[in-house]
Amino acid sequence: KRFLILFVILMFLVGCGNKEEPTTQVPETQNVEESTPPEIESEVIDVEVEPEDNVPREYKNALKSAQNYIDMMAFSEQKLYDQLTSEYGEKYPAEAAQYAIENVEVDYNQEALESAQNYIDMMAFSERKLFDQLTSELGEQFPAEIAQYAIDNLKVDYNQEALEAAMNYQEIMPMSDQQLFDQLTSEYGEQFTQAQAQYAIDNLQD
Repeated sequence: KRFLILFVILMFLVGCGNKEEPTTQVPETQNVEESTPPEIESEVIDVEVEPEDNVPREYKNALKSAQNYIDMMAFSEQKLYDQLTSEYGEKYPAEAAQYAIENVEVDYNQEALESAQNYIDMMAFSERKLFDQLTSELGEQFPAEIAQYAIDNLKVDYNQEALEAAMNYQEIMPMSDQQLFDQLTSEYGEQFTQAQAQYAIDNLQD
């Protein structure tokens, strides 16, 4: 019996010694090819960037001065330029004045019409004399076509203008009807038409 027990113990020990240690199975690493994302063509967009305001201060001031003049009274382009550059005016450099002329908000047809209306409101004018005043270098200096626009759109009765001129002459000095007629129609005088001058003579009060 003792021998049997030893035999069993011996067999048990042999069995334990032959047991293999359990191995942990490590999963094989799969070689996965890295996928490269598809190339996206990038479109280059040209964006125009507003340039910095590089307008010189004096140019800006010239423009402000020009706009102030236009807002106050009637000016032709040439007369406005002369006012901006004159030593008796604003004394801006020519370049600054030209910048102002090119950028000022103005309708010179309307300026000429306004100027013509101002003259008519102040004193008696014939159509010809008013045109000369609007275009003269010593007057308003509007171009001929702009002055003509003013003449064509001015609301005026030249018969009444002739009569007003005749009355003004009569108040200044005594004149014969012929002398007054000549003064009213002369190219060196008022430049009314003969019909307008005759209307004035016929309607003068004693």
